[in-house]
Amino acid sequence: MDGFLNKREVGSRYEDTACRFLTEQGYTILEKNFQCKIGEIDIIGKSEGYLCFIEVKYRSSSEFGFPSEAVDNRKRRKIFYTAISYMNYRKYLPDTPCRFDIVVILKDRYTLIKNAFEGIL
Repeated sequence: MDGFLNKREVGSRYEDTACRFLTEQGYTILEKNFQCKIGEIDIIGKSEGYLCFIEVKYRSSSEFGFPSEAVDNRKRRKIFYTAISYMNYRKYLPDTPCRFDIVVILKDRYTLIKNAFEGIL
């Protein structure tokens, strides 16, 4: 079925299911697809007192690597600076506790990686 959808439609579909998965895990979803000139963050939510910036990675198989491997240092840096932009835009204090999480979707199996990486300067 994915062959009939463009990459953005597939991504949006899995981000929607990731939101439902995160809600089941106790997250409150604040925004989807926050965009600014620096980049995009798939999902922004709150969990356990943290403001969470969540990347969603889907693969239909692990033939070309595990989905979370696609979140390399370049991607992490982009997410980090986009998170700062979001916090400034929404007027969060600089000392707001934050976390960077990844939702990995491999076929139909969902895995949550909390605190997947630290902020990178």
